[in-house]
Amino acid sequence: MQKIVNLSVSFLLVLWGCALGGSPSVQIGGLFPRGADQEYSAFRIGMVQFGTSEFRLTPHIDNLEVANSFAVTNCFCSQFSRGVYAIFGFYDKKSVNTITSFCGTLHVSFITPSFPLDGNQQFIIQMRPDIKGPLLSLIEYYKWDKFAYLYDSDRGLTTLQVVLDTAAERKWQVTAINVGNLKDERKDEAYRSLFQDLENKKERRVILDCEQDKVKDIMDQVITIGRHVKGYHYIIANLGFIDGDLSKIQYGGANVSGFQIVDFDDPLVSKFDQRWEALEEKEYPGADSKIRYTSALTYDAVQVMTEAFRYLHKQRIDFTRRANNGDCLANPAVPWAQGVEIERALKQVRVEGLTGNIQFDQHGKRVNYSVNIMELKSNGPVKIGYWNEVDKMAVTKSDVFANDTTGMENKTVIVTTILEAPYVMLKKNADLFVDNDRYEGYCVDLAAEIAKHCGFKYQLKIVGDGKYGARDAETKIWNGMVGELVYGKADIAVAPLTITLVREEVIDFSKPFMSLGISIMIKKPQKSKPGVFSFLDPLAYEIWMCIVFAYIGVSVVLFLVSRFSPYEWHTEEYEDGQIQTNESTNEFGIFNSLWFSLGAFMRQGCDISPRSLSGRIVGGVWWFFTLIIISSYTANLAAFLTVERMVSPIESAEDLAKQTEIAYGTLDSGSTKEFFRRSKIALFDKMWTYMRSAEPSVFVKTTAEGVLRVRKSKGKYAYLLESTMNEYIEQRKPCDTMKVGGNLDSKGYGIATPKGSSLRNAVNLAVLKLNEQGLLDKLKNKWWYDKGECGSGGGDSKEKTSALSLSNVAGVFYILVGGLGLAMLVALIEFCYKSRAEAKRMKVAKNAQNINPTSSQNSQNFATYKEGYNVYGIESVKI
Repeated sequence: MQKIVNLSVSFLLVLWGCALGGSPSVQIGGLFPRGADQEYSAFRIGMVQFGTSEFRLTPHIDNLEVANSFAVTNCFCSQFSRGVYAIFGFYDKKSVNTITSFCGTLHVSFITPSFPLDGNQQFIIQMRPDIKGPLLSLIEYYKWDKFAYLYDSDRGLTTLQVVLDTAAERKWQVTAINVGNLKDERKDEAYRSLFQDLENKKERRVILDCEQDKVKDIMDQVITIGRHVKGYHYIIANLGFIDGDLSKIQYGGANVSGFQIVDFDDPLVSKFDQRWEALEEKEYPGADSKIRYTSALTYDAVQVMTEAFRYLHKQRIDFTRRANNGDCLANPAVPWAQGVEIERALKQVRVEGLTGNIQFDQHGKRVNYSVNIMELKSNGPVKIGYWNEVDKMAVTKSDVFANDTTGMENKTVIVTTILEAPYVMLKKNADLFVDNDRYEGYCVDLAAEIAKHCGFKYQLKIVGDGKYGARDAETKIWNGMVGELVYGKADIAVAPLTITLVREEVIDFSKPFMSLGISIMIKKPQKSKPGVFSFLDPLAYEIWMCIVFAYIGVSVVLFLVSRFSPYEWHTEEYEDGQIQTNESTNEFGIFNSLWFSLGAFMRQGCDISPRSLSGRIVGGVWWFFTLIIISSYTANLAAFLTVERMVSPIESAEDLAKQTEIAYGTLDSGSTKEFFRRSKIALFDKMWTYMRSAEPSVFVKTTAEGVLRVRKSKGKYAYLLESTMNEYIEQRKPCDTMKVGGNLDSKGYGIATPKGSSLRNAVNLAVLKLNEQGLLDKLKNKWWYDKGECGSGGGDSKEKTSALSLSNVAGVFYILVGGLGLAMLVALIEFCYKSRAEAKRMKVAKNAQNINPTSSQNSQNFATYKEGYNVYGIESVKI
């Protein structure tokens, strides 16, 4: 059907042209810039549409670079030499003086949709209305007193001058910036830098006095760096507000206003629009999209020229060009005599066109025109009022930038999230389900509860790049779930998305549904195997050394005290044959002192004890000392031998920062990485410097990749992540990771919505209600601990009491065996020594017996007794 309509329209246009073939021809020049395809198509349609039986318009078209004055001069002279009656065309700042000079000299009227000129230029018919009046009225309506003004110098400086003059009168603060001289290859970077500077100056109200193509480039970069959100306001100072693609910015939350000269609700425009849409795009380039305001002005310009020449024809005014058509470069110049009549006729035209009422003053400028005031809503551009020279600005809608309050009952909300256990996971048999039923997890349950409280339908959508959301330092583009919200691809984000300052600037967060902090994950170290002498572990090495020295010192002191104290000496009577001898003896020789101290330390006692007060003081102090030491040792021994311990190489962030053997990193494009990047704390800044320069990179794309790297690194990699995820993974098999140290910061997860979203308040209230009902804690217990795989309360990460194994007490048995062996060795030595001594004694006794048998026998018995007694340390002194 569409194809039939296209053929019909084209056929009618051809017939119309043939019917006018015999009519007088009016030569019209056309100067079109390269790339103005739609404008040229509108010009051609107008030529056919407004042709009459009285005459026909014959165009002579030149395509050129309007910024090239030489090309403009060449084309203008070419058109003039062909005998054109008027010229339609475009100009810019560089060529405008050339065109106005030729027109004023040669009396050739130039009809243009380009920007209006200052002053009173003759023979210039300006189709475009002046925007200065509507712009000033809109500024006053919004009560702006401080804003940035971005202008394109190629369009002239007339509007800027008026704004600055008004600002001086009313004490406005205006930051004027020229964006017309930026090089194409670096313009995107320049725009981003420009808006960053404006942000630093807190300039969030911006006027864009540019053509639509440059506005598009600027707004693309505004979206890229996240300056299209709530709190920003832009006024597009041209007459084609809906000509550009506003779909990318309309969901951001920023206020966008502008002006529209073509009213598509007008019956005349609607009728033309139907014919325009029926045209074949191949024959009429640009017909596949809505007509732009510059194209509408071009179409109206053809109508103005037609009406002017019809008037001259009816008045029988001779406006033909006879004989030599003239040379535009002649000296002196020869103006066209009929040019004044044609200019007068053009200025007298008064018609209704696509741009409303078309009427000119004596200087060829549009008067009595009306411009629609537009604002961008979440459902698209909306007319809120109009401006004309009589009423000035008239507002017809009172809900200026009011938040949309339409209900969400019949809308399917796009919920962006990320596959991250236990928040969102695919079910084991996910292929058997569709849509939301394919997923399970904490955030899946949370999204269902929020949708139930807010009363909307929703569809879960996994973020394409698998990232949470960070802004690229160079391009300023947001990725991840934040980017989905910023660029209007999703309505809400229900995920473990950390609330941060940079994110809050471009999106809105609810109250936190979970509190957490950055923590350290390491591979769980192997349980330390008990050593042979692990029973010595309850006391430090230094304490054992001090005990040994104390034991020796006490024994020596006891020996000395016993030697000096007279109360430790006592008399022993011996019968040496027929003679009785009295000897003073002391039981605390050096060996007996050592034996007494050892017996007291071992809590076994001894068959001797001090008699003197000084000796008993030494003994009492030693007993007290051993009581405390043995009690402390016994208390610690139970814990050391019955609890399995793991020695962790890292206990805190300080331990990580001061070593280089263990690498550490974070998730790329996440809040944890952003925390270290922006931190001013010396410790975290040192860690960030290391992570940024580490090779190979210590950053990972997903949390799963980070956990896998920890598990495979054999303790040489530590992963920094949110404590909640750390605790969850610690509960998952193979139970080989653990959280060490405390949290590095304190933050929360929130549900995110685009700036200005109508969902924000409802979601916030839902989160608060779920928290008060205890459902959030219930969900956490369900997905963290109830489904844990490593035992309750952390599983293997906790210390567990177990039965003693042989390895725990092996050292005791070694000492026992060693002691028994030493005793056997000493006994053997004693036996050998005693045997040798007995042999010598027997030899001496035998020799003595030969001399005095009786006395020898008595002496032998006494000597044997006394020698054996001395072996155990009793010393005797004859008195």
